Amino acid sequence: MGIMEIGNELVKGCREGREMENLDRLYAADAVSVEAADMQGMGREAPGLEAIRGKHQWWESNFEVIEPRVEGPYPHGEDRFAVMFGGKFRNKESGEISDMNEIAVYHVKNDKIVREEFFYPTEA
Repeated sequence: MGIMEIGNELVKGCREGREMENLDRLYAADAVSVEAADMQGMGREAPGLEAIRGKHQWWESNFEVIEPRVEGPYPHGEDRFAVMFGGKFRNKESGEISDMNEIAVYHVKNDKIVREEFFYPTEA
């Protein structure tokens, strides 16, 4: 798969609710996910596909996405692309609804995503 095919599949999967399926199809086993900030004491980096899967499970058990927005992919050279995510989400515990906007940069090597980096506003 070329970089745009990988990017298009990732975006399509996010729009269709197939994020977990895409982990197995599009990610390298040793991929690393990097957050802009340490969320809930889990650290900024999740090394390996199982850790990334755990992040997805944590998100799905704590938040409901209400008005999802996924834009892209936006290629950058031959080895990476960006995707813009946004919308509203509801904290399942508190019921609080918030806006979310973030940019993700995906690095590709040997036709697999090997690193994802998320950019969003954080508390300084």
